[in-house]
Amino acid sequence: MAERSEALQGWRLPVLVVLGVLLLAGPPLLTSYWVGLLTQAVILAILAMSLDLLLGYTGLPSLGHAAIFGVAAYGVAVLSTRYQLGFWTCVAGGILAGTLLSALLGLIVSHVRDVYFLMITLALGMVLWGLSYRWIPMTGGDNGLSGIPSLEAHAGLPFSGPIAFYYVALFVFAVSGALMAVLVRSPFGLTLCGIRESEPRMRSLGYNTWLHCYLSYVLAGAFASVSGVVWAYYNSFVSPTYLDLTASSELFLMVTLGGPATLIGPVVGAGVIVLLKNVISAYTARWLLILGIVYIVAILAAPKGLWNLRRGRS
Repeated sequence: MAERSEALQGWRLPVLVVLGVLLLAGPPLLTSYWVGLLTQAVILAILAMSLDLLLGYTGLPSLGHAAIFGVAAYGVAVLSTRYQLGFWTCVAGGILAGTLLSALLGLIVSHVRDVYFLMITLALGMVLWGLSYRWIPMTGGDNGLSGIPSLEAHAGLPFSGPIAFYYVALFVFAVSGALMAVLVRSPFGLTLCGIRESEPRMRSLGYNTWLHCYLSYVLAGAFASVSGVVWAYYNSFVSPTYLDLTASSELFLMVTLGGPATLIGPVVGAGVIVLLKNVISAYTARWLLILGIVYIVAILAAPKGLWNLRRGRS
């Protein structure tokens, strides 16, 4: 508690206030291009926070988390384009598809830890990527699925445009972030932190560590599915690239760059990665090299992430 209050009394609270004001009041003053970047950052921030539940709070490094995000997006695309179902059915179907997938995969990965968890999630993610690439009648293969109806048209909303969509995404982000904040501060979340620090000790205290890790994986998958559903409506297109290793690596980068076990850190990381990826790539084809250099410098300066900058130096 002392660390938390000290963090709020330092530079973090003013930064949070400024970020909140910019997110709420900034879009009407920006061009559609920058509103689009903000929308991407907000949606991917939900995804990054969901991975933080695993990586930061439970100590389970997943390299296949983007696959759950992609499956949820595909769920919306298939239900809305091939079966012409209603908005809420598509939303529920996408979230349910991603959550059920995480519940199934969790039965496999929750038995292993550390590098074994990393490798198994990587392998399962690549299997799902290969399935989306080869199952052409359902997924469209390399061409993906296009023609997803716009959010305002499908949901029957009285407003439209990029700014309106941004505020819908911001609302989903705020609700998801609040739910995850309550989760990590609950006795369940504190137990996850205990498992991260010393699983044998938590097991000796009578906690069912496997069940906690399994539920953490399922809950992280559920929030990743929410992000995937919103992304499908934002992009109106889904392809296998949403499930590949590059997507999972960028997501992993967002969490570690921003600061794991903070929830706010992954939000910062998502904003930085989206900004660098889109702005730098407009000027040079070597943007990945520059992104890698920025990441290396940031990790050397702040080993625990940008949000834990002062703590990382102490």
